[in-house]
Amino acid sequence: MNTRTRLIITAIILLAFGVVSGCGSNTQNSGKEPFGGAKNASQNDGLVGAPEQVQSLYKQSCLSCHGGGLEGRVGPKTNLQQVGARLSKEQIEKQITGGGNGMPAFGSKLKPEETQALAEWLSTKR
Repeated sequence: MNTRTRLIITAIILLAFGVVSGCGSNTQNSGKEPFGGAKNASQNDGLVGAPEQVQSLYKQSCLSCHGGGLEGRVGPKTNLQQVGARLSKEQIEKQITGGGNGMPAFGSKLKPEETQALAEWLSTKR
């Protein structure tokens, strides 16, 4: 097997691992990026100014798919940088609770007040 084929196979395996393992994980972030990369100092810039509860919830439940800068890590639909311009607070709550369009439902994982806090904060992102 040539080097190019090995690289392609490795990339496919790494991509599959990242997509399958991430969204909605309740594991704590170890402070490192997947596969041993160092954590970028600006990784959580999107959380600046967010209430402490929201930061904690976001890091635990949202970070793996939506990224620390709200940039989206698994496709353009996961970008939350201007989600408040696209969706109302109520629509965001519904999306978090029920999931859909590739997003897992968090209705049984988050308390209603946690969902409301996340939705309130995300609705300000315009």
